[in-house]
Amino acid sequence: MSANPIEFQGAVATGEQLRLGTVSSRELTAHLLGRIDRLDGELKSYISVLPERALQKADQADEERAAGFNRGPLHGVPIALKDLCDTDFAPASAGMAIHADRIPAHNATVVDRLEQAGAVVLGKLSMTEGAFAGHHPKMPTPVNPWNRDYWTGASSSGSGVATAAGLCYGSLGSDTGGSIRLPSGACGLTGVKPTWGRVSRYGVAPLGESLDHIGPMTRNAADAAAMLAAIAGADPKDPTALQASVPDYLGDIGKSIRGLRIGLDESYVFDGTDPEIAAAIGNAIEAFVSLGARVVPMDFPALGTLGENWMDLCALEAAIAHDSTYPARAAEYGPVLASFLDRGLAVTAFDIGKALLERAAFTGRLAAALQEVDVLIAPVIPTCVPTSAEFARLAEEGLDALLRFTAPFNMSGSPTITLNGGFDSHGVPIGFQLIGHHLSEGLLLRAGHAFQRVTDWHCRHPALAAAKISDLVSA
Repeated sequence: MSANPIEFQGAVATGEQLRLGTVSSRELTAHLLGRIDRLDGELKSYISVLPERALQKADQADEERAAGFNRGPLHGVPIALKDLCDTDFAPASAGMAIHADRIPAHNATVVDRLEQAGAVVLGKLSMTEGAFAGHHPKMPTPVNPWNRDYWTGASSSGSGVATAAGLCYGSLGSDTGGSIRLPSGACGLTGVKPTWGRVSRYGVAPLGESLDHIGPMTRNAADAAAMLAAIAGADPKDPTALQASVPDYLGDIGKSIRGLRIGLDESYVFDGTDPEIAAAIGNAIEAFVSLGARVVPMDFPALGTLGENWMDLCALEAAIAHDSTYPARAAEYGPVLASFLDRGLAVTAFDIGKALLERAAFTGRLAAALQEVDVLIAPVIPTCVPTSAEFARLAEEGLDALLRFTAPFNMSGSPTITLNGGFDSHGVPIGFQLIGHHLSEGLLLRAGHAFQRVTDWHCRHPALAAAKISDLVSA
């Protein structure tokens, strides 16, 4: 058993304890509900908590296991959902005050698939308004559990906080320009942005449909593999979901990465990058080399105006997504999202045509650049995680610089894994990412798992109030 408290053990490891009968799903669920009750008033990661339903589902999992029925590694494991996932058993606001009481008629496909895998949904997680960059003034703003003064990342802020704080064993996030990677980096998590279309978007509120990715946010690569295996695959309800079969991500995760070719463009990665970030990337490369990987110098495609192209395209698609309520109910929107939608309404056909051409050209150039390597290494952001006040200033100046390591891979639809590579001088995590070929999630997960076998950054957790599980088990 891990030396960590049970709430900070991995989902897969905890699932194994459930299988062996050393703990019950009800005990785990009651324990985490107790932690949420004590800690989340300050952390604000949950927008809604579902104690009665969660305990009922936990009891069902325990009964199924007792009867010899095993749904897999997540059977009975408590998780949580970003609040842009439709649920017929709880409101789905997408971080928007105007949708605070909206209860959909059906679940998102990813929700049904997680529950079919036996996961116990504790509740819905806070997020930025409409999955863009800012929280609505009337909605909760989650607090980074490593340092309350620092940004949590956007837009899957609640997913990052709850998972890092031991208030769930894993969560779902979405990523349109970095929203799995940014909070995973800021909160010290393992986050997977799958290939575009690898995971169904049915029932997930869009920001920019051609850029949106849905994926797991967990504390280690094995847990991400288990969650991705549960949610990935074709879906008749989403015509953009890929038809490719789903590999055994968890079963293959322990395979060697000897010979892995890691592409490195030193100018792209290190020019203008904070020295603490650069040092963490260098240390990560050393760890991979110790595992038998080798570094291959490469030339990353020039970004040119790709950042502006992403902004124009995403803003237009967001305006389309909000057409029924914006600008008709503009006064009920927060200023950050409203400004972005105004940009989308003002963008010209010429701008969008240019963006689409640049997107296609960049995707082709990236595919060509990756021909001689298996993965590409890069930071998540070029600076250490900013304070919340610093992020507000950066957002006003424009997001291009902050998103230069994330948004390009939404334009190309490439899969990525974000890993914790250490901590900065303020005790805030430093994330980095590996980017792969389309549908190479299995390789990315194997690389992440190998890195975590020889480092312990992912095992560290914020110093938060603890309690024994026996103190929190419901009668």
